[in-house]
Amino acid sequence: MPNPDQLIDQTLAAEERDLLRRIGEDPSHVQQALTLFAGRSGWVSGLLLAVQAVMFIAGLWAGWQFFQAQDTLAALHWGLPSAVLLVMSLMIKLALWPVMQTNRLLVALKRLELMVTQRSGVDS
Repeated sequence: MPNPDQLIDQTLAAEERDLLRRIGEDPSHVQQALTLFAGRSGWVSGLLLAVQAVMFIAGLWAGWQFFQAQDTLAALHWGLPSAVLLVMSLMIKLALWPVMQTNRLLVALKRLELMVTQRSGVDS
């Protein structure tokens, strides 16, 4: 009959191998983007993405109206809001990129922490 300490060590080793396998591979860009919607602040990212989409569509529509305008005043009436909406939608999208980078750094730190834990377990 195996010792309970040996069973715990075997179980932990299997969990660590599984964790290393999951952490070891870099996620694709789509997987990283989907992690924006996980966690406690996922709803904020969803709201920002929805607002960004609305601004982008409104900017495209205003841009279409700009190119359909017959006189200069009407073109300015549609062109300036189009430019502002498109730039604002780009800024919201760019605001989400640092969150993705932070998530990548957290995964790298977890990987490093696990490696240090394994090394300290081997040395002792």
